[in-house]
Formats: sequence, C-alpha cells, structure tokens
Amino acid sequence: MAYKTIVAILDNEYNAGPISDFAAALGRQFSAHVVGLHAETLATVPLIAPMEIPDPTAVEALQQAAQAESKRIEGIFRGRMEPEGVAHEFRRYVSTSGYGSDSVLECARASDLVIAYQADERTGSDNSANLETLLFETGRPLLLVPHVMMEAQPIRRALIAWNGSKEATRAAFEALPFLKTVESVEIFSVDPPGMPRQAPDLAGADLAAALSRHGVPVTLRTEENCQIPTAAAIENRLTEEGVDLLVMGGYGNSRWWEMLFGGVTRSVLESMTAVTLLSR
Repeated sequence: MAYKTIVAILDNEYNAGPISDFAAALGRQFSAHVVGLHAETLATVPLIAPMEIPDPTAVEALQQAAQAESKRIEGIFRGRMEPEGVAHEFRRYVSTSGYGSDSVLECARASDLVIAYQADERTGSDNSANLETLLFETGRPLLLVPHVMMEAQPIRRALIAWNGSKEATRAAFEALPFLKTVESVEIFSVDPPGMPRQAPDLAGADLAAALSRHGVPVTLRTEENCQIPTAAAIENRLTEEGVDLLVMGGYGNSRWWEMLFGGVTRSVLESMTAVTLLSR
C-alpha cells in the first residue's frame, strides 16, 4: 500500500509554496501523482441602487483579480513540481460553494491522501470551513501541515493518539504508508478505559500487533491517572519525543468547526507542532 494520488489544497498564495513543497516531497517518496487543487469562489459584488443590480465593473474587476491569483498559485505549484520531476497536474474550479462544490469533492474523493494547511489567522483568511468539508465529505485521510512549517521536513517519528475508537483505528491504518517508512511509532493512550479482556495498561496492544505484522516498528505507552488535559498530554509527548507525524481520529457529528472534532482534537489542532493525519 502506498499513496499514489495526492491532492494538495492550494487555498492562497501564502500557503501554496509550503504545501507544494510538502506534496512534491511525498510525490517523490511514494512515486505519486500530485494534483494541485484551487477552488475559486465567486465573490459577492456591490449592488447599484435603486434597482439593486450587480455593478458590472465591480464584477469584472473581481473576476480578473481571482483569475490572476489562480494563475500565480498555479505558477507556484508547477514551479515546485517540475524541477523535482514529480508527475502532476493543476486543477482550478470556479463555483459559489468553493471547496464544498461537487467537482472539488469528486476530485478529492478519487485520491489516496489530501494535504492542506493548518488554519492560520496571520493570513487574514480562515480555512476552517474548508478543512471541515474536506474531512467530512471526502472520506479520505486529511494530512494537515502546521503553519509554522514553511518547508518540508522528513518524517522519522510518529505517534498514534489511541482511544480505541473507529476513527482512531481508521486513521492508524490509513497512515500505514508513513508508518512503514519511519524509524519509530508510538501508540499513546491517556487514561484508557478497561476492556473485558484487556487491562488499561495494555491499551493498543492488538493494534500494535497488527501494525507490527506490516513491519511497523511500534511501541506502547499509556498514561494513567493523568493530571493534565489529554490534549496537553499529547502535546507534551510530541515535544518530548520529537514527533514528526501525529495520527489521530476526527470526532463529532456537528457541521460546525468549533464542535466538529471534540475538545481533544480541536485543542491539538490549534497548537500543531507536527504534521497531523486525521481520518473520520
């Protein structure tokens, strides 16, 4: 198993470079085809009183600006891919629903992995809704790159945040292409519930056995009676072990970002220090 089709979400010019660099590195590693995807959302235009019809001059100006930005983003993407010899293509979609459009979702659903940039308030644009849509509607694993990471870094150490849920299980197995190539993988549990045939300190043992059969160098670690929030315990472990990849499930049923992931996942995503693979 390997990632052979990777979709790189190019929200804007600010993150087009880092995401393209990371996608190019993964394209080389897995001999994958990389699709650079930019969704151009039709902007709201000023209305002319008293008839309240769209101002044609404003419409034309907004369209030209959006098209010019798309061309610059395409240039950044191709400029990263071509020197590396990575198979690639650029797709631009124009709609009123942006990354929620059927065409965009159809493209992402036909991939092995979707890469996107962590929401970053410094850019002046919040892509949280886009990330929500990509995770909820594509059915594909979503790899988030921290906004503090401006260039691709090798992935040597991985941590699986484990709570026994189906979301965490799916994330672990969808991360296998990464896990089979890293130096170490830790399955990390915080105050796990006791299971009928398994003590809390053996949480994740069955998963560890299954991953080891794939050749994954895996270890178990459990923290019981943890005195700090679970999110903080995960973040501490990432720092202590110099983790490059965090694997975890995305939880919740709400369509709103602030409720989508549940407290632990949301807290970790807000202070990302490692590339994070999410699955739901």
